[in-house]
Amino acid sequence: MCLLMLLALFHETSSFYVPGVAPINFHQKDPVEIKAVKLTSSRTQLPYEYYSLPFCQPNKITYKAENLGEVLRGDRIVNTPFQVFMNIEKKCEVLCNFPNKPVTLTVEQSKLIAERIREDYYIHLIADNLPVATRLEFYSNREEEEKKKEKDVQFEHGYRLGFVDSNKFYLHNHLSFILYYHREEVEENQEPTYRVVRFEVVPQSIKLEDLKADEKGTCMLPEAAGSAPQEIDPTKKNQLLFTYSVHWEESDIKWASRWDTYLTMSDVQIHWFSIINSVVVVFFLSGILSMIIIRTLRKDIANYNKEDDIEDTMEESGWKLVHGDVFRPPQYPMILSSLLGSGIQLFCMILIVIFVAMLGMLSPSSRGALMTTACFLFMFMGVFGGFSAGRLYRTLKGHRWKKGAFCTATLYPGVVFGICFVLNCFIWGKHSSGAVPFPTMVALLCMWFGISLPLVYLGYYFGFRKQPYDNPVRTNQIPRQIPEQRWYMNRFVGILMAGILPFGAMFIELFFIFSAIWENQFYYLFGFLFLVFIILVVSCSQISIVMVYFQLCAEDYRWWWRTFLVSGGSAFYVLIYAIFYFVNKLDIVEFIPSLLYFGYTALMVLSFWLLTGTIGFYAAYMFVRKIYAAVKID
Repeated sequence: MCLLMLLALFHETSSFYVPGVAPINFHQKDPVEIKAVKLTSSRTQLPYEYYSLPFCQPNKITYKAENLGEVLRGDRIVNTPFQVFMNIEKKCEVLCNFPNKPVTLTVEQSKLIAERIREDYYIHLIADNLPVATRLEFYSNREEEEKKKEKDVQFEHGYRLGFVDSNKFYLHNHLSFILYYHREEVEENQEPTYRVVRFEVVPQSIKLEDLKADEKGTCMLPEAAGSAPQEIDPTKKNQLLFTYSVHWEESDIKWASRWDTYLTMSDVQIHWFSIINSVVVVFFLSGILSMIIIRTLRKDIANYNKEDDIEDTMEESGWKLVHGDVFRPPQYPMILSSLLGSGIQLFCMILIVIFVAMLGMLSPSSRGALMTTACFLFMFMGVFGGFSAGRLYRTLKGHRWKKGAFCTATLYPGVVFGICFVLNCFIWGKHSSGAVPFPTMVALLCMWFGISLPLVYLGYYFGFRKQPYDNPVRTNQIPRQIPEQRWYMNRFVGILMAGILPFGAMFIELFFIFSAIWENQFYYLFGFLFLVFIILVVSCSQISIVMVYFQLCAEDYRWWWRTFLVSGGSAFYVLIYAIFYFVNKLDIVEFIPSLLYFGYTALMVLSFWLLTGTIGFYAAYMFVRKIYAAVKID
């Protein structure tokens, strides 16, 4: 019952959001500005700015000032020459040039447009911060098509640049905008005010000869049956007209709910059942593991603490025999503490971001807010990462705290920056808007060395000065010999076994996250994601404790590094799933898009390994300290 109530709460939270901007009220005939965001394709993963193609341009091109998240996403928001006025219809109007002087595309421009059409590019426009959507209608059950004529409606983000038919390229040169407004309640004497609540487009391809335009710039659309599409021949110059029409409709949708159209998903029930299934299975398995471990441990501790049988017990095998070596510092303590510090930094950042997003403060209407918040939070969480790394480094008998702090501040961020820089060079080569501009890169470096590095040093200094973790048993001077281990105690086998449960808890959510990243979908179910994150923390901790218990029972006391590696085993399954997703879900064939996919996937897997490895390590460390504090040691 509690579980169902929790899920109901999370469902409510996921459907509510705080709008990114205050509502804009329009009066009759007020201009409604149409802006272009970018061109995207799930086949190439390379966004381009709107005017990278020879579209009609306004007299003065003005780019919107963007936040960090928008720049990193490849958004380049720019004005367009579309003239749209509140509640004013337009049947058909020529966008640029005069009817007697159509737009002439050069051979190079024609080739470029044909290539973008072949690569399945979508164009993204916004009106009053609402993204344009294409309505898709289909029958849910074909057998009942005759009985029931109700169609299911879904919306596709953006609209297609064009289409390919019989190896010929056709451009969508006419856009029919359908804008919905909500009439606000005003006093009797006041002029009525309107708010834009939906922005749809019906793209059409209409041949130049079929667009009957007059000298004023208005045109007549042909009948659908008799019109031919506008072909783009990449081998020669092409002449065409860019036209548009505007249609307004009143809607009952209120401004606060206007994003619901874009966030509706066709498979919500599947999502619900999968989440509930994951929750039940994980809690059930966690309960079983907890019972086994607690019951076995109580028996072990009772046996070890029997005064009469101490000599017999010492001759047996078990985790008590390695009490003199279990807290022996591992190899490379500085690197281990640095990685764990970065893991703590990631954990704090992800926890806060998901929680804030769950409250609705980072909705898709606040463009780039999620990525901007994540970047700044990671920088500021450096103080917690440094503190935990410094204290652990001192516990592991480390002395060079300055070098340790530098290692913590640069090891993981350095790898991330290095991979991103290499990938960025390839994106630069393609002249894509997804390439991070040089000034932004300098700003990120300044944030790293000006905010994150000093905070890590500050945290590391106080962590290193603090009393180290109190280990309950002393470490022997001479290391104990480790007996030969069974095959199932192999490190890779441990990674495979430990990764299944945490991955099983989150792989459904992973599908939606991958769709949001690689297929330009909106991800907004942060209530579910927060729940899944809690389950992930619980399952990683449980598995880590079980694995370290089995290892100590096998009299292998080298658990520090092994626990960190094994606890991050679910990252291996994330990598396998990413390869499966690439092969089955994406239509990427070229080298650079494939490189981008696997480059960013490598960063995701590395970050996920650090996160889950850190969670598992600290759970295991607390467990080991607890059990050795419970037995009597001579």
